[in-house]
Parts: sequence; C-alpha cells; structure tokens
Amino acid sequence: MVQGSHERRGQTGGVTDATVSGASMFAGIGLSVSGTLSILLGAAGIAQDSLFSSAGYAYQFNLTAWGWIHLVIGVWLSAAGIGVLAGRTWGRWAGLTAAAISLIAQFMFIPYYPVWSISVMTLDLLVIWALSRFQPYPA
Repeated sequence: MVQGSHERRGQTGGVTDATVSGASMFAGIGLSVSGTLSILLGAAGIAQDSLFSSAGYAYQFNLTAWGWIHLVIGVWLSAAGIGVLAGRTWGRWAGLTAAAISLIAQFMFIPYYPVWSISVMTLDLLVIWALSRFQPYPA
C-alpha cells in the first residue's frame, strides 16, 4: 500500500523510504547541475561581468536583473534536485516547474550568451522529460 510517493509500507507494516533510480536519479542530478550553472550565471550577472552583451533585443533587461533572475531560479532548481534525489513528491513538481521556468529564462537569455543558454536549455528539457516519466517505485 502506497502512503505517498516517498514512503511505502513493508511486509511488516513499517514505513520505509523509497530509493531513487533511473530517470529520477538523472533528473535530480540534472536539476542540481542546472541549478549550480544558473547560480554561477546569476553571480556573473550581478557582478556586471563583461562576459555578456546584447544590443537591440526585445527581452533586454538590466544585467543585474538577469543576474538575480538566474540566481533565484538556480537556488530553486538546486532545492528541487535535492527533493527529487530524496524521493520526495514535492521535489518532482518543484523540479518540473523550475525546469520549465529555467527553460523559458534561458530562451530569453540566448542573445547574451548563446552557447551557455542552449546547453542549459537542453539539460532543462532532458530533466523535464525524465521527471515526466517519474515512477516512485521500480516495477
């Protein structure tokens, strides 16, 4: 009998934690990596690094604003990654939401740093795919 996505009853009736494997393990690690990359990108933006430049772009924000956006998304991604690796249901939903928002933010950030943005977008898409295939317990 399933008590939640992170707990199940054993034969003796005691509650045991589920282990994370396969696509869920990939998603948790991917969220953590994407979060770390976004935090680093945010720190570079907040520091007004000369790495980024864009002229005449429709989604142009102040570089400090982009830095804070990426920093907040990065912390959210990292927390969701920890939740997924711990086998928590909230981690899955937080991860799906954070990866989708990160994907949109990276798309809007492409003119500033295209190779980085496209790489993180690819990672976010793979995480979304892996989390959408989530199974709390192996069959």
